[in-house]
Amino acid sequence: MIKSIKGFNDILHIETANSRPSSEWRRLELQLQGVLDQFGYEQVRLPLVEETQLFARGIGEATDIVEKEMFGFTDKSDPPTPISLRPEGTAGAVRAVIEHNLLRGDHPKLWYIGPMFRYEQPQKGRYRQFHQFGVEAFGSDMADVEAELIAMTSTIWQRLGIDHELTLQINSLGESDERLAYRTALVGYLEAHKTALDSDSLRRLSTNPLRILDSKDAATQALLQDAPRLADFLGADSQAHFAQLQRYLDELGIKYEINPKLVRGLDYYNKTVFEWVTDKLGAQATVCAGGRYDGLIGLLKSAGQTPADKAKPVTSAPAAGFAIGLERLLLLIQLLNPMLALPACEVFVVAHPDVYAEGLHYAQSLRGARVDLRVKMASATSMKTQMKKADKSGAKITVILAQDEIDTQQISVKMMETGAQSRHDKTWLHHSDNFAL
Repeated sequence: MIKSIKGFNDILHIETANSRPSSEWRRLELQLQGVLDQFGYEQVRLPLVEETQLFARGIGEATDIVEKEMFGFTDKSDPPTPISLRPEGTAGAVRAVIEHNLLRGDHPKLWYIGPMFRYEQPQKGRYRQFHQFGVEAFGSDMADVEAELIAMTSTIWQRLGIDHELTLQINSLGESDERLAYRTALVGYLEAHKTALDSDSLRRLSTNPLRILDSKDAATQALLQDAPRLADFLGADSQAHFAQLQRYLDELGIKYEINPKLVRGLDYYNKTVFEWVTDKLGAQATVCAGGRYDGLIGLLKSAGQTPADKAKPVTSAPAAGFAIGLERLLLLIQLLNPMLALPACEVFVVAHPDVYAEGLHYAQSLRGARVDLRVKMASATSMKTQMKKADKSGAKITVILAQDEIDTQQISVKMMETGAQSRHDKTWLHHSDNFAL
């Protein structure tokens, strides 16, 4: 028997060990989309596969994603082009904005949803194929963009009834020159204490030393207590931007913590970074993460330059965004505010095999008249078997059609919760006044 690949899970109509039911996924997606509609953001649908250099340039070659986690291939072109399944959505969104010239006279605000892929050890809430909901806002370098994104996420938590168990953490990474000066000071400090570092931090010391700040190793964290602080290297503009964001959040009544060790795992961030974290999911504490990445557009523009183009200045554009891991979010919802089970339908139509064609016609007419109702039928088996299916469906009403109902142009209606039965004109259910959800 052929089985699914490790870390690639089916999402079924029923609850399984690895996933919530597909109905809960759909309801969560609709909630998220509803919030984005309210904020005036528009959906884009991006490819699952991109050129590998997009992620190597955009995310950073020294990041864990590019070094260890990407699913990479070569295509059949001549010469072959290295391609990868997307490990995250921002780089692809930026590529689309550049390729289609969406910044010309506009500040696009976009969202996307779908599977991402990372080769890592599967664990609860973290799989090799996982799903992200991402939001990107382009064109403005002002702190109100980050404030809006954070307000959006806060609204999402409130709608889902989980806001009481999520904490917002914020930090400022400053600009690249400020980060470089800090990196030099941090590396100098850590080099003098190399013997106290864990093996993973030793590896990062020469590749991505800022990631050492969020090391999970207790001895490394103890060592970092006396390390240089990034905040001390920020210039006046970065400090003012961060202070303005805090004023906006205070005005919105959104509580936050300043976490000086929050650096994010991707190279493209500058100035604001933020995460929403919880202590309800064990080691998988981060539910949503994002920040500002003003240099990424310029970086990816330059990646496609020919030698003749290199004399031309490359312009960038400011941008900010966030991503939410949906598997992890569903785990948190399950713990804090479980969704009520959704029945398969509101109305189940049972038709005697002799008049089953008329039953099909009635069900179809009801779907046309009442788009708010989900109407289901079973196969043309015995009435007893069909009634068992109706009981299992969770329907509020079962409509019963036999020869007598057809002859009298009526329907028999059974209220499934009480068992009460009655007869009505066959158009009775077509009117919402008679049966409203």
